Amino acid sequence: MKDCVHSLPFPCPNPFRWRHYEPEIILLCVRWYLTYPLSYRQVAEMVNERGLDVHQSTIYGWVQRYAPELEKRCRPHLQSNNDSWQVDETYIKIKGKDRYLYRAVDSQGKTIDFLVTAHRDAQAAKRFLRKALKAVHNQEPRVINVDKNAAYPKAMNKLKEEKELLEKVKLRQNKYLNNRIEQDQRFIKWLVKPGRGFKSFNTARRTIKCYEIMHMMKKGQIKKVDKGAVRERVKFIAEIFGVAA
Repeated sequence: MKDCVHSLPFPCPNPFRWRHYEPEIILLCVRWYLTYPLSYRQVAEMVNERGLDVHQSTIYGWVQRYAPELEKRCRPHLQSNNDSWQVDETYIKIKGKDRYLYRAVDSQGKTIDFLVTAHRDAQAAKRFLRKALKAVHNQEPRVINVDKNAAYPKAMNKLKEEKELLEKVKLRQNKYLNNRIEQDQRFIKWLVKPGRGFKSFNTARRTIKCYEIMHMMKKGQIKKVDKGAVRERVKFIAEIFGVAA
């Protein structure tokens, strides 16, 4: 096992200690599940074709254990976005009920941030905007484009009152200004469909974190990983976990 890369800003103990399978196999399965529209069963079958004996419940356990760790280790390597934000929310199924994924992209399509919430209201919008504003890779927005959802003006006004958002930041409400983010939402539906939704809120939150971070990586938002560069992506993930590519 290699030492962790020096660019990580936090201690990096071996997260694969006591695991029965090699780290390379674990990361391969996690990458496949988070990148392509595959179920846990399908990933297990693909690995088993290579001579291993891995159950789909094992794949599920790996994703739940290492997906949040992957997202945490990728965060310090994100490129900065521009100051024109587009914010929207989309429905996801959790235990058969509609829940909400708040997302924002900039005018170039770079993902700014995301948040899974139980409700679609001013409080949820405020929580999401606050999270996005605090992320170190994000610029302070000049303008925030949203649809006609009445929750956004309330959320922004509250953030301005609390001095968490500058008064000069403009709000534009026009559903036609959000075409870019609405198109970008499609990837989450594409990935969630094989699993037919999530069984719990925590499972959804942990998994979507890495759906999003892998999507950002594919879009070229990680430093030194070009857009669509599959081999660079595999090498980068191996490096931040300190294993051989």
